[in-house]
Amino acid sequence: MTQKVEAAGQAPPEWVLKARLGLFVAFLLLIFLTGVHGLGDGFKLLGRNILDAFFSATSDPIVALMVGILTTTLVQSSSVSTSMIVGLVAAPENPLPLANAIPMVMGTNIGTTVTNTFVSLAHIGRPDEFRRAFATATCHDFFNYLTVLILLPLELATGYLSRTATALAGAVAVGSDLSYDSPLKGVLQLVLWPVEAAGRLLFGDWEQAQGLLLIVASAALIFAALINLVRTMRRVMLKRAESILARSVGRSGLVAILVGLVVTMAVQSSSITTSLLVPFAGAGLLTLEQAFPVTLGANIGTTVTALLASLAGSGPNAGLGVTIALVHLLFNLTGTLIFYPFAPLRRLPLRLAQQFAAAATRSRKLALAYVFFLFYGLPALVAFANRLAR
Repeated sequence: MTQKVEAAGQAPPEWVLKARLGLFVAFLLLIFLTGVHGLGDGFKLLGRNILDAFFSATSDPIVALMVGILTTTLVQSSSVSTSMIVGLVAAPENPLPLANAIPMVMGTNIGTTVTNTFVSLAHIGRPDEFRRAFATATCHDFFNYLTVLILLPLELATGYLSRTATALAGAVAVGSDLSYDSPLKGVLQLVLWPVEAAGRLLFGDWEQAQGLLLIVASAALIFAALINLVRTMRRVMLKRAESILARSVGRSGLVAILVGLVVTMAVQSSSITTSLLVPFAGAGLLTLEQAFPVTLGANIGTTVTALLASLAGSGPNAGLGVTIALVHLLFNLTGTLIFYPFAPLRRLPLRLAQQFAAAATRSRKLALAYVFFLFYGLPALVAFANRLAR
C-alpha cells in the first residue's frame, strides 16, 4: 500500500515534462502570431483617413527613430515593438509604410539596451564594479547609435536596407509584389473570432470602434505571449545560458558572437543575454573586449522574433512584413560587419563606453541622467516638438 502511495506521488517522467513544455511554448507562439495577425485586421477596420493621420508623423525619419526608442523602452522589449511593426507593415491597408518603419526598427535596437543599463546601476555603490558594469552595458548603446549614424543616412541616400531586404524576400517567393497567404491563416482567424464577435456585439456596424478593440486585444496578446515565452524560456534555460556564457569567456570573437546568437534565440530575449554579461563584468570575470562580441551575437539573435512574426501575414502586403523583418536582420548583420572585423573600428564603441563609464563613476548623477534622458527624455522631447511643429 505504501509503495502505491509513493508511486502515485512521484513526479511525471522527464519526457512528459518536456512534452508539456513543448505544447505550452507552441501555444504561446500561436497566441503571439494571432496577435500579429489581429493587429493588421484591426488597423484595416480603422479606415484609411485615420491611418494616414496616425502614422503621418513617422514620415520624418528622426521622429520614427525616436518612436522606436520610446516604444521599446516603455514595453521593455524590442521583440514586442518589432513584432508590432511587422504586423503594421504587413497589414492589408499597409498603415505603416516600409520607409517609415525602417528608422523605427533601428530605434528598437537602441531602446532594448535600456534593460542592461538599468542592471548596471545595481553596482553604483561600488565604484570599481560600477565602472566595469556600466562600460559593458553602454558599449551596446554606443554600438547601436554608431550603427544608426552610419546606416540611417545610407538608407535615406541609397535605400540599401530596403532594396536588399526586398530582393531577399523576393528570392524566397514572398516579395512585396506578391500576394501571400499564411498557412496558419485559418487557425489564427479562428482564435481571433471571439474578439471580433465581441466587437460586433458591442459596437454593431461601428467599424472604427471594432478595429480599436481588436488592436488593443491584439497588442495585449503579443505582449502577454512574448512575456510568458521569455519567462518560460528563462526558467528553463537561464542556468544553462549562464554556463554557456561562462565557458565562452576567452574564446575567439566568432565563437562569442555565435554564443550570443544561440543564447538569445534560446531565451527569446537579447535583454536577458546582455544583462547576464553585466554582473560578470562587474565582478571582473569578464572583460569589456570579451563581452562585446556576445552582445553583437545577441543583437543578431533577437531578429528571429520579427522573422517569426512575419509568418502571420496574409494578403498583398504580407511580403512587406517579411521585408521589414529582413531589414532588422540586415541592420544588425551590417553593423557587426562594419565594426567588429577591423580593430580601430571595433575599439571605438569600447573606448567611448570606457570613457563615459569613468565619468559616470565620478558623478553618479551623470549616469542616472544619461539613462533617463537618452531612453525617455530625448524621444519624448522630439515627439513633442514634432507635434508642436505640425
